[in-house]
Parts: sequence; C-alpha cells; structure tokens
Amino acid sequence: MNDDQHAPGRKDDAEWRQILSPIEFAVLREAATERPWTGPLLEEKREGRYNCRACGNLLFRSGTKFESGCGWPSFYETVNPDAVTLIEDRTLGMVRTEVRCRRCDSHLGHVFPDGYGTPTGDRYCMNSVSLAFEPADTAGNEGG
Repeated sequence: MNDDQHAPGRKDDAEWRQILSPIEFAVLREAATERPWTGPLLEEKREGRYNCRACGNLLFRSGTKFESGCGWPSFYETVNPDAVTLIEDRTLGMVRTEVRCRRCDSHLGHVFPDGYGTPTGDRYCMNSVSLAFEPADTAGNEGG
C-alpha cells in the first residue's frame, strides 16, 4: 500500500466491502447508478447536511437542495469547491462531469449545467446511497 491509502477515507476494496452494503459499494466504489426515484433522500426536506456515506466528508447543505424532477437528489452547489473532485466522464457515449468525494474518491453522481432557476445554474445529481443525511437538530449541526 502507498501512503495515500492511509489518508483519511482511503481504503482498499476489501476494507470498503466490509463497511459498505453491496449497493453502496457498487455506486461509491464502482461508479454504478441507483435507479431513479428509488433513493430515500430524494424526498428529504428537513434542514441539515449531506455527507459522503463512505467517509463522512461534508458535501452539501440542505439549503442548496432543489427539486429538479430528474429522480435523484439535486443540489446547486457544494459546501465548498474543495469538497469534491470533478472528472470528465465519456462513458455512455456522451460527455458528462463526474462528481467524486475529494477525501475518499468515492463516486457521488454527476453535475450538469442545467440547474435552471438556481443561483449557480448547476445541478449536482447525486445518488442517495452516496450520501448520509444529518438533520440540523443533531448537536453541532448548523443545517441549511
């Protein structure tokens, strides 16, 4: 193993398989996509924050979540640009921008420039299983 694997959130596949469910592993570590309209966070409306399910890295605040009609939770911006890594994705015969957790390199979803009516014009289309929701009433969480 190299030293990068010992950084917070960095694990090998065997370690990830021990802590993630099969669907979480498929999405977070193998860049699969959950079926649209099936994710438990799609309809989440409470104030709070959305963290990476794999490593806990803070990614989004509830105040940036919006209803995009795409079937996955959508946000118009991350908590800060350093929370994620953006990678050109040319799979499926199209050019998209993949979103990965900066801390653990887990696949989260994609960002599209079609967030019409949002302050940024972006739509971070995230897999519910890639996220862990922490309600604002949890101690120390300022929420939205």
